[in-house]
Amino acid sequence: MTPAELDPQHDYPLASHRPELIRTPTGKRLDEITMRAVLDGEVVAEDLRIAAETLRLQARIADSVGRPQLGQNFRRAAEMTALPDEEVLRIYNALRPGASTRQELAGIAEALERDHSATLCARLIREAAEVYERRGILAG
Repeated sequence: MTPAELDPQHDYPLASHRPELIRTPTGKRLDEITMRAVLDGEVVAEDLRIAAETLRLQARIADSVGRPQLGQNFRRAAEMTALPDEEVLRIYNALRPGASTRQELAGIAEALERDHSATLCARLIREAAEVYERRGILAG
């Protein structure tokens, strides 16, 4: 069975039922992440992060069981795997009510698209700016 033929009834959770589909961002298989490999220095911090492809597989499963919002969250998370942690935290803080102007949020959205091809995340930032404006919770 290929990733195109995912069956949520049989394949979920992927780590238990389809571990061959899951790789770390460095390309390691799940069965390669062992205590021995850690002690031998064969596992690096990047191996402990989720890969974008795994999140996209999770999105397909969510979509197939009628949970499109969860699927979108997984797809946005997949885009975010390309961002440095500091950038994710900066965006998180910028999205707090009253923390950013509409222009600042627009700038974040533009940078996400331009620098990371993160169009889904950029769309969410723009939607947040619209909602914040309607609710009067943008920064001065």
